[in-house]
Amino acid sequence: MSAITSSLRSELFTVLSAFIGVAMATAHSLSSENSEWRIGKPIVTYWAGPAMTDATARQMVEGGFNLVWCTEKELDVAQRHGLRALLHDGTISPGSLDAPEQREKLEALIKRVRSHPAMYAYFITDEPSAAAFPSLGKLVAFLRDRDPAHMAYINLFPTYANNEQLGTKGDVVTAYAEHLKRFVAEVKPALLSYDHYQFRAQGDGDQYFLNLAMIRRAAQRANVPFLNIVQACTWTPSMRVPNPDEVRYLVYTTAAYGAQGISYYVYCHPGHTGGIALPNGTPTPLYHALKTLNRQFAAMAGQLQNLDSIGVYHTTFKEQGCEPVPEDSAFKIESTAGASDAERGFLLGLFGRATKPSHAVVVNLDYRSKKTAALVGPADMEKFDADAARWVPANGRRAELALEPGGGALLRLKL
Repeated sequence: MSAITSSLRSELFTVLSAFIGVAMATAHSLSSENSEWRIGKPIVTYWAGPAMTDATARQMVEGGFNLVWCTEKELDVAQRHGLRALLHDGTISPGSLDAPEQREKLEALIKRVRSHPAMYAYFITDEPSAAAFPSLGKLVAFLRDRDPAHMAYINLFPTYANNEQLGTKGDVVTAYAEHLKRFVAEVKPALLSYDHYQFRAQGDGDQYFLNLAMIRRAAQRANVPFLNIVQACTWTPSMRVPNPDEVRYLVYTTAAYGAQGISYYVYCHPGHTGGIALPNGTPTPLYHALKTLNRQFAAMAGQLQNLDSIGVYHTTFKEQGCEPVPEDSAFKIESTAGASDAERGFLLGLFGRATKPSHAVVVNLDYRSKKTAALVGPADMEKFDADAARWVPANGRRAELALEPGGGALLRLKL
């Protein structure tokens, strides 16, 4: 009798486990289809990468990337490696809504992919003019109505785009502000994404922080997260290939401004030098640096995800868009003795609830040399170990920081 009972119990357990598995999968599918998109883990991705094979996916995972570009046939590859997929397909276009046959194909595509575990977002277009916003808004609404759990992704121009490209008029700030205002109002995006490439063959561009500041404000007004696409290569003699220290600077400044996503242009693409991998798949030095930086960004941005970005300030840097640290700031930076106004100085990003900061990101804006600084807070603080993803004591209300070139640190008031 005991043997029969044991056998029955085993069979019942097997059946019950299968039933629970099916029920959970069904519940996940229904939840995914009916819930609104949420960013989840902060985005680490790229632009212009190779086909998604198992070998490529393993390289992505090792490199700290968590969102990969996929065709429908490649979704299963992304799933096998725990990666989220940004789906690109020719039918995901505003023109499909006006052509009955293409519209049917788009409807069918959505039905096929919306329950796929790897599905994260639909890629729509790159750098549209404001003239395209009404039609893009219709497509975004169409996708959201049929699949609200997955974002419709559009990337925007940088500030240095001209009036004709932007589809708006005025000086740099006026035209770009209008471009962002119209995009938010007419497209109603779930996330703001833009690209800005500042590393020229001779010197740097002078609008990097202006662009960050304007995107940050637009995202706050729209109550959506934002993503920064940064330079990882050169494609013309007028630009240079960033080195790992310069990319560290891009990663930490992006985090300090409150971004929830970072992307690199490019991973690998014909006509581009540098990047993250060579055409044969061999990783570049930048890939090896990003294995650490990508994980640090995701860990830091995750700590800040549910906080408000209260303010972003510069100690000495005076480009357009840079604001000095207020006299009454709850957190202050004391730099190395003898520092002059000619130096790039430090960046201070404050986070918390409403107007009360509890967290601070300090960034060394000199991407050529290490710098030391002290962050002074209103109470005892803790420092975030981004490599181990844990908080450690900062020894009081004054934290001494030794920052790598372009590097940064996240601190918070002790709980």
